[in-house]
Amino acid sequence: MVSNLSKQNMPLIFLPPTGCYFLAIFTGRQQAKGYPQSANYFSKLSSPPVISRLLGKEIYDGKGQLSLQAQVLCIIKNEEKTTCSAVISSHREVLDNSFQDQSGVTNINNDKRRDSVMAALHWIHESLNTILKGSDPCDQTGVDKILSDFFMARYLEDQDIRNREKENPPPSVPVPEPSPPTAPPKDKKGGDKGKKGNSTEKPIPPPEPSELVLPGSMAIGSVSLAVAKTGALLQCLPLYKYIKALRNQQPCPEEMHIPVPLVTLLSCGKMSPGKLNLLEEVIVIPKAGQRLKQIITMVLELQKEMMKIMNAASKTGPVLPTVSDSGALVVGYERPEQPLDLITEASNNLGLALGKGIHLAVNCAAHNLMDYPKGKYEVITGTPKSPDELVDMYEALISKYPAVVALIDPLRKEDVEQWERLSSVVGASCSLLSDISSKPQCHSSREDAPSLPGVRGYILNQSNETTVTDLIHVTTENKGAVIIGTTCGEPCSDDALSDVVVGLGVGYVKLGGLSRGERLTKYNRLISIEEELAQQGILDSRKQHTSPLFVGETEEQSST
Repeated sequence: MVSNLSKQNMPLIFLPPTGCYFLAIFTGRQQAKGYPQSANYFSKLSSPPVISRLLGKEIYDGKGQLSLQAQVLCIIKNEEKTTCSAVISSHREVLDNSFQDQSGVTNINNDKRRDSVMAALHWIHESLNTILKGSDPCDQTGVDKILSDFFMARYLEDQDIRNREKENPPPSVPVPEPSPPTAPPKDKKGGDKGKKGNSTEKPIPPPEPSELVLPGSMAIGSVSLAVAKTGALLQCLPLYKYIKALRNQQPCPEEMHIPVPLVTLLSCGKMSPGKLNLLEEVIVIPKAGQRLKQIITMVLELQKEMMKIMNAASKTGPVLPTVSDSGALVVGYERPEQPLDLITEASNNLGLALGKGIHLAVNCAAHNLMDYPKGKYEVITGTPKSPDELVDMYEALISKYPAVVALIDPLRKEDVEQWERLSSVVGASCSLLSDISSKPQCHSSREDAPSLPGVRGYILNQSNETTVTDLIHVTTENKGAVIIGTTCGEPCSDDALSDVVVGLGVGYVKLGGLSRGERLTKYNRLISIEEELAQQGILDSRKQHTSPLFVGETEEQSST
């Protein structure tokens, strides 16, 4: 029969089974009528998406240091698909030595970083891959609970090993004990000049044991963020709206605001070429209620004017700008007044109301300046200051420059008495902030933030074992008192931090300066989010969204 038809040059027609023919006609008609939900009926019968695998990958951060990327693969409509990947901030375990060549320090840091990344890859491929298999990627709380429990088990194992090593040290390796700080020699003329209460200096409290970062902990934060991105993708939401819904426990967020960016303008810290070590970062605090592009344009103009002033004052030709890891201009000065005078002059030239339209914050990073044998802070090379003398210095500085409305880490956390005294002398006009980013998040994010006298707020970032749920918890419990920040080692291409801070609803974000690509990537993402919210009519452009963290804002709010 078939051969006869072929000879007659007639077309061959193969009819599908009746059910398939009916389904094709039915779905085609439903699509033509505008009912895609009917056409997708059978696709909805597939199992909901679940995590199938995790992958870890070595990458490099903005400083060229080894870091980790976590990737989530899911079973979606019965097929395995790659969904999202994430990279979090790299923790800095030792002080940045990019301007110095100390014997072996940089190599030791690189070795520690490689060991940590290798441990993280092992955690992902050998343990977390199995533990999270079959988990719902949209159950952020459940996934983060698994991640946190896994980390805590590893943390306790590590602590147990360390305790046993302390109890039974190898006989061939003596355990060195830190020598107590020696009392500073007295001045031949009877002590330092200054207030009478400082003539007899007390010995400084010894440093508390440093809490080491558990190698591999970056796997926890990276996987948590990658899962959050996956959940947002599966629910067809931008990440910031997804995190907002997680935080508020409701699907449809109402008005949303953009955090006020604290932009690092100058770096005059320990690694700068001058003698001044105290001003690790001088930060611009713009007035709330402005659009991001307006703020960035203002800061860029301020930087240009500062460069003009420095070039005009230079006797050796144009100043060659150097950029710090935080993306700020590195300048060398001898006294703390000099960079503040530079900013004041540039602001006046541009007609900016320093102290009204914009304010300043200073990141002192005082814990990096203590010279323990002398028992003093090396504020200026060759001019050490006792804790009490440093408080006097801050009091004079704030009095002379009222535009400075915040000090970050002005003292070591051990100097509790001086924290209390500093709060009493400058607290009415200046907020004291503490950076807890370098502390293990198993303590700082799941429990109350460390208590220091007079501290009004804390700076925190997502690094190491900090999960998305941890960030939601700490920002909810400490509303208005948490600033989300960055570290010196930021991922080059991952801009998820901008979505995270908008979703968390924090009032401020500290992204660094307006140089270096890894910084500007996040600023650009914030601008995009702001434009999206404005187009959708849900951008909250009020001048203040939370209780003011800085004293200058409190005064402005009360006067309006």
